[in-house]
Amino acid sequence: MTDWLLTTVTSVVDITPTARTLRLALPEPVHVLPGQHVDIRLTAEDGYSTARTYSVSDARETRSLEVTVERLEDGEVSPYLVDVVEVGDPLEISGPHGWYFTWASGDDRPVQLIGGGSGVAPLMSMIRSREVDAPLTPFSLVYSVRSPERVYYRDEIRQLREHHRMDLHLVHTRDAPAGSARPAGRLDSAELAALTMDPSRSPTVYICGPNRFVEDCAKWMVDAGHDPTRIRTERFGD
Repeated sequence: MTDWLLTTVTSVVDITPTARTLRLALPEPVHVLPGQHVDIRLTAEDGYSTARTYSVSDARETRSLEVTVERLEDGEVSPYLVDVVEVGDPLEISGPHGWYFTWASGDDRPVQLIGGGSGVAPLMSMIRSREVDAPLTPFSLVYSVRSPERVYYRDEIRQLREHHRMDLHLVHTRDAPAGSARPAGRLDSAELAALTMDPSRSPTVYICGPNRFVEDCAKWMVDAGHDPTRIRTERFGD
């Protein structure tokens, strides 16, 4: 039996045309590891309920957490969370869930992050926790996204790049920003190998995104010489 917590929405921020970040106040302290996820349940007046899983994008506090939701046009939950929910509304959650796709802040070994689209959400949780708990741990992020306006956490990513807080590469697959040295196009094995840490550093590799993206990137990292046992994946959709 799943235990459900009644949370309160304390902030809503639209971060792309189709995505919104929600901060939820928790009724009791909850320890969430960077990379974990929660289930959010909606219940209709007739008693029908449905739940969906969302990665936690900020796990630094124990009395609140943050999730970022991408609207799916045919979804049962995401359109409500992106278009309807307001500050002060209650939301039921369960979790956190998932132990495999997590980063322990005490681990000082190098970390290579690879995110596709909304798959950057759990990776941002790791980045944010690293900034507080282990800022000297080597981190690198390759973030593949369709166009500049689809970039999640745009201001934070810009600051991380400008202040050289970590090695960070944005790859635009459909529309590149004006003046970009890289034309729009999908990642391939050679480019991914060039943008990521050398296998000799033995990084823990976290890959999150759509199924095909994750499968391709995981294979390419193994082909590049990375230890398969140090590659962790999380995927969604088609």
